[in-house]
Amino acid sequence: MGTNYRAKISKKNKYWISKHRFYEVSHHCMQYKEWIDEYNALASAGIKGVEYDGMPHGTDISKPTEKSAIRMTELKRKIDTVEQTAIDTDRVLAEYILNAVTNEDVTFNYLKLVMKMPCEKDMYYDRRRKFYWLMSQRI
Repeated sequence: MGTNYRAKISKKNKYWISKHRFYEVSHHCMQYKEWIDEYNALASAGIKGVEYDGMPHGTDISKPTEKSAIRMTELKRKIDTVEQTAIDTDRVLAEYILNAVTNEDVTFNYLKLVMKMPCEKDMYYDRRRKFYWLMSQRI
């Protein structure tokens, strides 16, 4: 019953999003750790120069440094969006929300008992719904 579990909520709820939009946003957030790993790998590879051999290469000029920089910028934007949305959802609970929405097996009980989250179920689930609603607006 990890983060892909979604209780049915009323369309009247202020944080309502459709079931399939919820799954889209949830799966987007589940890529967070992959983005961090890829970003760190690109960053540790550093900026590499390209050897120019003087030969013409047609119109498809390879620009690995540029491609790497663009990809790093895209990854950083995605990472920052997830992190900032957790903060915007609730500054006190941001760490717990981020953990829950980016890890498949993190449950309320884990957050409460192991991580010592300072809130109860109703507040947690309200904030988690708010997070997904905000993310839905931002992606």
